[in-house]
Amino acid sequence: MQNAACKASLADVLVPQQTILRQALLVLGAVTFVALSAQVRFGLPFTPVPVTGQTFAVLLTGALLGSRLGAVSLSSYWAMGACGLPVFNGWGGGWVVASGPTGGYVVGFIGAAFAVGWFAERGWDRGRWVIVPLLIGNVLLYVPGLLWLARFVGPHAVWQAGLWPFLPGDLFKLVAAAITLPAGWAVVERFQPR
Repeated sequence: MQNAACKASLADVLVPQQTILRQALLVLGAVTFVALSAQVRFGLPFTPVPVTGQTFAVLLTGALLGSRLGAVSLSSYWAMGACGLPVFNGWGGGWVVASGPTGGYVVGFIGAAFAVGWFAERGWDRGRWVIVPLLIGNVLLYVPGLLWLARFVGPHAVWQAGLWPFLPGDLFKLVAAAITLPAGWAVVERFQPR
């Protein structure tokens, strides 16, 4: 871990100008990244929750943009989808989808991005301990996801329908993010003027 008070995300280092246009473009880019990652999916016959690339995108968004912009990006993603824009998996959108079985996970994305971003602002995204905030972020998206999904599948079926089958894929996504983030910082630091 780097200096505990560094307070800079990778986006802050790459695009240091703090303008409204910069922030809007970063949020729009993050929403697009998460929406495209949602389309990398396959369904499982025993659950309404598909396996998607979203969690990878959500965790990276938090780490790359920091707590505030990460949370704003995922709040914008949820709002755009709830209003009917086709950003959810299967190019879905609308209130019916946002409040459906997977809606709790999408709400959990906001807290996950904030938490991962908070840790990233303190240097946790630069070394081997990056896995800790990524795990915390993953837990934070599962909590509302499972609580909401239980309304649709029942409390006894929620673990099989919303958690156990997804853990291997999530482990793969966590490892991929844990490799990507420090590697990104290494590249940026190598080309930064001294």
